[in-house]
Amino acid sequence: MAEIKDPENTIIIQLKDGPVTIELLPDVAPKHAERMKELARAGAYDNVAFHRVIDGFMAQTGDVEHGDMENDYNARRCGTGGSELPDLPAEFSKLPHDRGTLGAARSQNPNSANSQFFINFKDNHFLNGQYTVYGRVIEGMEHVDKIVKGEPPANPDRMISVKVAADVA
Repeated sequence: MAEIKDPENTIIIQLKDGPVTIELLPDVAPKHAERMKELARAGAYDNVAFHRVIDGFMAQTGDVEHGDMENDYNARRCGTGGSELPDLPAEFSKLPHDRGTLGAARSQNPNSANSQFFINFKDNHFLNGQYTVYGRVIEGMEHVDKIVKGEPPANPDRMISVKVAADVA
């Protein structure tokens, strides 16, 4: 298991194939890192579908409004919602969209990120400076690589649980 240096800024996403450990980057994108922790602590990300998974590109999830596969999953609407919290301003940085980085999903408006995010399957440097990078996978990328592909996938995978490492006993 990877050494967790900062449990308060580390997220553990449980997928069907195993855990994915994400180091948040509050020094680069403090509002995005804080939002992810807030939604994780509220249980909002638990059972949320990966609704857009493009082979060789990225896996997108985090629609807490329409993506809960236990309760109110709506395949046609999944990917169109967010949380009840206000949208976040862009926090662009010089960090590249490398394999395993977490990017904030948004509409065409750069200041429209909310709860949705994506994990890059490969280096996607054409996204640099256009989407906020606020975390990176430090362990478990092999589990991310196994997420079922599709837009949307016929039988989507989900985040079984999402926790802040500091809260896991």
